[in-house]
Amino acid sequence: MSRPLWFNELIKKIFPARFLIAKSSKLPVFGNMIYHWLFEGDDLVYLPANQVIPVNEPVGGTEKLILPSQVVDHVIEKANVHWVMNSCICRDANQCKDYPIDFGCLFLGDAALGINPELGRRITKEEALQYVQRCREAGLVHMIGRNKLDTVWLGVTPGIKLLTICNCCPCCCIWGILPDVTHQIGATVGRMPGLKVLINDQCIACGICLEDVCFVDAISISDGRYSIDDACRGCGRCVSVCPVEAIEIVVQDDHFVETTISRILSLADLS
Repeated sequence: MSRPLWFNELIKKIFPARFLIAKSSKLPVFGNMIYHWLFEGDDLVYLPANQVIPVNEPVGGTEKLILPSQVVDHVIEKANVHWVMNSCICRDANQCKDYPIDFGCLFLGDAALGINPELGRRITKEEALQYVQRCREAGLVHMIGRNKLDTVWLGVTPGIKLLTICNCCPCCCIWGILPDVTHQIGATVGRMPGLKVLINDQCIACGICLEDVCFVDAISISDGRYSIDDACRGCGRCVSVCPVEAIEIVVQDDHFVETTISRILSLADLS
């Protein structure tokens, strides 16, 4: 049964306390309860922006790289139900000033039909493709996958018939809690398989990439050198802001797009 509007308003009021709640997940019993209630079985992947991946350049013998956004477009093409939210609950709750609040999540699959119609609407496949393109143009980064949290706050079932496409900003995304949650919860959100973000020798230690860019605090400095650790989820925002192109996404598997598509399609029944 879909959630009433008052429940949506309650979530927005609780949102500022998300970091405190995240830290409480490290309490042994409470943490296990949170995981099983909200995150068990999840698999979410951040997709870097198209412009941070070399295109039409030889990489590992490949003459042209498929754009990361084509993962989203392919999954949209496969789905029979497309449902767009009227607003992003994270940016709305955080009163975001830098990114559009009205670009909410796009949900795919039959379970989306159970969402409260006052929170969004069903759209066509063509409208969905246009919608995600506008999100990318607004500087938002896609996160795609199965997210149990969405089935809980929206009150929809079954989870196997709901796939989430979040359009995330660096300042308001709920997954900014990742540095504070348990490894078990954090492991449900990853980067695109076959990609790695590295800092090369061109780095001038300007510090721009440390200024509220990485939402998981994966960038650090030691002895005057910057590095990126395994907490990186591969969103590519640091690549976009680096003034000297010292941060790059390295393709370790030429089939990274096909691998991601197969992984995502295995998470939900969209037919």
